[in-house]
Amino acid sequence: MSTKVQLDDSTAKCTGTMTGAEILIEALRRENVEAIFGYPGGAVLPIYDKLYNSGMFHILNRHEQGGIHAAEGYARISGKPGVVIATSGPGATNIITGLADAMIDSLPLVVFTGQVATTVIGSDAFQEADILGVTMPITKHNIQVRDVKDLTRIIKEAFHIATTGRPGPVLVDIPKDVSIAETVFEYDFDIDLPGYQPTQEPNYLQVRKLVEAVSSAKKPAILAGAGILFSDATAELLKYAEQQQIPIVNTLLGLGNFPADHPLFLGMAGMHGTYTANMALYDCDLLISIGARFDDRVTGNLNHFAKKAVVAHIDIDPAEIGKNIPTQIPIVGDAKKVLQQLIEQDGKKGDFAEWHKELESNKKEYPLWYVNEDSEQLKPQRIVEIIHEATNGDAIVTTDVGQHQMWAAQFYNFQKPNRWVTSGGLGTMGFGLPAAIGAAFADRKANVVSVVGDAGFQMTLQELSVVEEHNLNVKTVILNNKALGMVRQWQEMFYEERYSESKFTSQPDFIKLAEAYGIKAVRIEGENDLDKLREAVAAEGPALIEVVVCQDENVFPMVASGKGLQEMVGVKK
Repeated sequence: MSTKVQLDDSTAKCTGTMTGAEILIEALRRENVEAIFGYPGGAVLPIYDKLYNSGMFHILNRHEQGGIHAAEGYARISGKPGVVIATSGPGATNIITGLADAMIDSLPLVVFTGQVATTVIGSDAFQEADILGVTMPITKHNIQVRDVKDLTRIIKEAFHIATTGRPGPVLVDIPKDVSIAETVFEYDFDIDLPGYQPTQEPNYLQVRKLVEAVSSAKKPAILAGAGILFSDATAELLKYAEQQQIPIVNTLLGLGNFPADHPLFLGMAGMHGTYTANMALYDCDLLISIGARFDDRVTGNLNHFAKKAVVAHIDIDPAEIGKNIPTQIPIVGDAKKVLQQLIEQDGKKGDFAEWHKELESNKKEYPLWYVNEDSEQLKPQRIVEIIHEATNGDAIVTTDVGQHQMWAAQFYNFQKPNRWVTSGGLGTMGFGLPAAIGAAFADRKANVVSVVGDAGFQMTLQELSVVEEHNLNVKTVILNNKALGMVRQWQEMFYEERYSESKFTSQPDFIKLAEAYGIKAVRIEGENDLDKLREAVAAEGPALIEVVVCQDENVFPMVASGKGLQEMVGVKK
């Protein structure tokens, strides 16, 4: 049995030896980890045994996918890395979707997987899986610990890599015998990674080029992505936009980085963006992209995207610059630091009066719309507006992926940062509920509303048990159209209304389901029930709210696949 470690606060060093499992727990303390999301199993039993009396806060999710999506929600709201523990084999493979999701959406995770003992790796031992091989393309970094003496260094490097530069998931695979082997604990050392040195400070000359480009532009626009949120640069974005009077367009994941009610805000861009935002990207003569990667759902057909514009791309990841869009002014660096330099230089103001006039005209003539008059069925857009009203626009909103996601993005009107949690690049059904759990642990005072579809909800509904167990202030709002809504919309528009496997003929009773988990539930079916919706959303504590909505409602506007942003359909009533 290992000697109990004696800590010397003056040197932050330890005397005696610790097992690998004890080292992991102590390292998590040193990294100020507040919450661990996980699920025990054979290969991680030594770790869970040391967790037993550690005082560390652990959330037992009901499925490993739920655990990693919860960690994503936690990371997105807290700004801190989400920490996950999963056992070997199926435990590890169950987190694959979450790793891929976090990788493409740049969310910092540190994931510890158990592994069979080093003596049997490669022998197809019970619950063995080559998790390094499987996750190499979908992690920022992954590594297997073969010697307990390397464990502290690997853990410290994992947190550093996950949270610096462009954030992302890091996986550390720990064989069972490493977790019970002993060594001296040492955590007071500097990280030495010569091959990993993210650029924080931008090149002055490139910043100067952008200052001059703004001064000479007539129609500038800023495309502000999630990188603004990751670098905590929302105040700088607001100050710079107001200083230079440049309009702001958001990506889906960037929502909240600029107040939706600000005169310079044009809305979300892309496939289901606003007419004003998309036409601004199409017509601008200077496009400044900050912390966005020019995803295809934002750009539409690249042959038509920003063809009139000089493109400036600000990103901490140099691999993104020029990857999709030719860039004339590349600036590698942290978004906050770049914006601070731009503000400091306070370049000569351009004459944008006519541009602003054109954009204001577009806002008034082509607002987001839906037809609610004389409808016998509830419209999902109106439900989102009511949720906004009932929460004073201050809730943390999480979603799955599909029509409900787009309606939430369009109609919630985020005024503050870090209030929007959704799966962007991967488009993961089942993300919304567990992400809401993670968000609730990140901000226990917040009202968290998970807007989900009836289909995606059923993929991770078992996580309701976690909501009830911890009495989380999470409202699960199911927009039930009895269909795979976005699939049905595409089949209607592009497949001659051949609704192949996109409409449900059988569903569970969601109210009884929630009650089985010990959660209050209410069904909203018509106008007379809307006050119950308002009350349930605003109340304290967990609740499930099923809203029966119109099945054939579509998300508009829309840029069809392969079309340019200027080729939107459904722009007006």
